[in-house]
Formats: sequence, C-alpha cells, structure tokens
Amino acid sequence: MVPILLYSLMLLTMALNLLVIISISHFKQLHTPTNLLILSLAFSDFFVGIVACSHIQMSNNCWVFSDIICLLDSWLNLTITSCSIGNIVLISVDRYVAICDPLHYTNKITVRGVQICTSLCWLLSFLYNSLIMWDNFSLPNRFIPCIGSCVLFLNSIIGLIDFVVSFSGPVTVIIVLYMRVFVVAVSHARAMRSHVMQRRTEMVLIKKSELKAAKTLGVVVVVFLLCLFPSYGFNFSQQGGAANISKVSFEIWLFFFNSCVNPLIYAFYYPWFMKSVKIIVTFKVFKPDSCEARIL
Repeated sequence: MVPILLYSLMLLTMALNLLVIISISHFKQLHTPTNLLILSLAFSDFFVGIVACSHIQMSNNCWVFSDIICLLDSWLNLTITSCSIGNIVLISVDRYVAICDPLHYTNKITVRGVQICTSLCWLLSFLYNSLIMWDNFSLPNRFIPCIGSCVLFLNSIIGLIDFVVSFSGPVTVIIVLYMRVFVVAVSHARAMRSHVMQRRTEMVLIKKSELKAAKTLGVVVVVFLLCLFPSYGFNFSQQGGAANISKVSFEIWLFFFNSCVNPLIYAFYYPWFMKSVKIIVTFKVFKPDSCEARIL
C-alpha cells in the first residue's frame, strides 16, 4: 500500500512540475527573469520525482541494481539537491534586488543574465558533486558492505566542506536576503498606509506586484528550508562513514515531498498558473499563436 502511495506522489510531482515547465516555456508573456528562475526550479523538482522512484524501490532495504547504478543514482540525487538550493539562492537575490533596489531592477536582472546564472547553477552542480563523489566513482565496490545495499561514502573533511558549500552557506545567504526583503516590505506597507509615499499610480502598482511575487516566493523559500533542514540533518549525521541510502528515511521523503508542494503554491498565489493550466489541459495550447495568449 505504501509503495503505491509513494509512486502516486512522485507521478503527481512530475505532472505538476511538467505543467509549470510547459506554462513558462510556451507562453511568451511569462518569459520574465523571475519566471525563468521558477522554471529552473521546476526542472529540478521534476527530476526529483524521477530520482525518487529508485528510492521507492529501495523501501524494502534491498538494492537490486548494479553498484554503478547506485553511484549514478546518488550522484544525480546530490546534483539535483544542489541545483534546487542554487535556484532558491538565485530567487532570493532576484527578490532582494526587486524590493530593495526597484529602480535598477530591470538593468541588473535581465532575461539573458538569468539564463546565464541558471545554466552556471546546473553546470557547477554537476562538476561539484562529481568531485565530491570522486572516491566512490574511482573504486565503485570499495564501500559496499554487502550485496543488496547501496551506500555513499564521504569522509569527515569532504562531508564538512559539503555541509558548508551545499547547505549552511547558501541557507545563510537566503535567510539574510529575505530578512532584508521582509524589513523593506514591512516599511513599505507602513508607508503606504500612512500615505507618506507619494508616487505615480503605475509605480505603486509595479511595487505591489513585486511585493506579491516576493510573498509567493517567500513561501516557497520557507517551505523549502523546512523540508531541507531535516534532510541535511540526516546527511550530516552520516558523515565520516558510509550512509546506507537503501534505508529510505522520513527526512529524505520530506525533501522529496517539497518538490510536489511548489506547484501547489504557484496555483494558490499566481492566477496566471491556473489560466495556463486550463489552456494546457483543454489542449488549446496546440492552437496556432497560443503562445501569444494573454495570461497575466
């Protein structure tokens, strides 16, 4: 019964994130820097659904595939996690500039710039995790204690470096940036209520839209961190030895569950997402010039 529920969750994760990917990729009106960051995060969440399938198979604590497949699965898992964290950092930077330096946002944050940053995020994640797992790849059978297990070995030094680079460092940046965004957003709201700010209506509307985006993505960031902390706590407790990833823990599944939640957050806060989904599921997306549809 449990594997059926888990497979259903993973299929739902892939389906929901695929809708996000199609929406932002297809409709030109959604080709904004912020949405491109959401697109990159949706790709990593989609791949989480694929990787999680192997963990469902391991729910009986037995790995039936080869040792090489075990290492590739571990590498892909770590890489996708790094990409997700990197995307959240980029989203935090985007919201920081939009709220704290709105006059220069369009000059500092461009579509081209975001494309370069997200591409580097994925590339560096691939390279970094390849280096982290170098010992495991060089001698794939060295750390396998018994047949039917899938383990990942990280010595204490590499584990500590990974903890700083992949977790504590990025999380600190995310928290600091969003604390600053929160302070500016609160002061802006107070100024609006007291009628201190005298600006043109257009500028106020733009500011409100940016604040709404900051609120929505703030929810995404908070949920992500809540799901990430237990997972990295589990990983950190396994440092200095071989972590048996055949034993699927609640902490790991909590992180996987986060990938299913993000599209639901977009659906709740972003009207454009529900509009685009309606066009997609009714197959109107195949009509000529459907990419020009007014979504916003």
